[in-house]
Amino acid sequence: MTNDRRTLDALTNKRGMNNQRRLADGIKDFITYLSTSLSVLVLGAVFVFVLTRGWQTLSWDMITGDFWGGNFKVNFTETLPGTFTAPGSLPQDAYFSEKYGFAVRDDKNHEKKDIMVLLYLDPESPLKTSVGATAGPTLDQPLSAGIGAEIRKITYVNDDGAKKSAGLLGKQNAEQMVFTLDTQSVSVDSMDFQSSGGGIRGSLAATLMLIGITLVIALPIGVFAAIYLHEIAGKGKITKMIRAAIEMLNGVPSIIFGLMGMTVFFPLTRLFGATTPNILLGGITMTVVLLPVIIRQTEEALITVPDKLRMGSLSLGATKTQTIFKVVLPNALPGILSAGLLSISRIIGESAALIYTMGTFVVDRPQLNGRATTLAVQIWSVMSGEQPNFELASAISILILLMVLVLNVSVKMITASLNKKWKE
Repeated sequence: MTNDRRTLDALTNKRGMNNQRRLADGIKDFITYLSTSLSVLVLGAVFVFVLTRGWQTLSWDMITGDFWGGNFKVNFTETLPGTFTAPGSLPQDAYFSEKYGFAVRDDKNHEKKDIMVLLYLDPESPLKTSVGATAGPTLDQPLSAGIGAEIRKITYVNDDGAKKSAGLLGKQNAEQMVFTLDTQSVSVDSMDFQSSGGGIRGSLAATLMLIGITLVIALPIGVFAAIYLHEIAGKGKITKMIRAAIEMLNGVPSIIFGLMGMTVFFPLTRLFGATTPNILLGGITMTVVLLPVIIRQTEEALITVPDKLRMGSLSLGATKTQTIFKVVLPNALPGILSAGLLSISRIIGESAALIYTMGTFVVDRPQLNGRATTLAVQIWSVMSGEQPNFELASAISILILLMVLVLNVSVKMITASLNKKWKE
């Protein structure tokens, strides 16, 4: 009886331990699945928000267009009204002038300011006969407002022969301007308009220039520093101090690098004619930001190269330098490419350090020694005003995501091709 009781107690204890273990495992599994689900939901929500808010704004015209629209004034060579019929394709919020054959509607620009957009212009409209009215190469040359132009003011002649103004500059909306022209004018005289803005060509060009400058400087320095630390330097105190400094730099907030760039590197860029924050200064600053990343990633790539390759090369009579550059580096190239990819992604997404070193004013024609904004800084710029532009910011975000995706796919394809070549 005693042995049976002991056996029963042991089985009972074992069942209790198993139940506790199952409960603990179940809780851990639940937390794991819950955390994964929350992560997927948050990331999915971000992507959905960006796509829904920015997909309609993203277009080829936005990518290749200027952020700032140009201002133009034109005179009309044919000023008399006619009789025009509105096309059936106009949206409901458009207002059509039956006298002058054009349609406009009220809208808001990328700065969330009220504008009046030209939607339709009849081929026979007097507004088609405009010539430049300001001094310069366009003076008296054909210059017509295109679809999408922002109409600022149309000057007309009334029954008394006096010139009057209609449009936004006259505190009128689209409906009021069209009504004024159709009821009070006998002819049109001139028009002020602005070409549509909101493009990102300047910021895209500045981003590509920044990537080029940073990689040209940072990649050679970072790769050679990694080669020294892993292949040449011993395991002494100096090497440990260098690695500790690299790790410390990797944890420094990038905005501090921006302040450092303005105080330390700005005098250097002045030698190239720069008098303001500029792209060259941003590139040098980003070099310092990226060096820890490149050095650590390159070291990891060198570590993955088997020592037997080094030993085999040395045993065949190659020097240490020949072994490093002809055996080790080619085999570590996929990892070095990954370091370059991480660097490019960091450059595209960086904003804090570049606010100080490159500026926040969007420039449509960036130069190396002048102010400019990257795509990330332009997002900050359009979102930091009194009326944030979620649509343009989301469209730029989509473009950044596509650029990073293309870079990832490209590096994976190159790496696969190199690995296949070496296996053969």
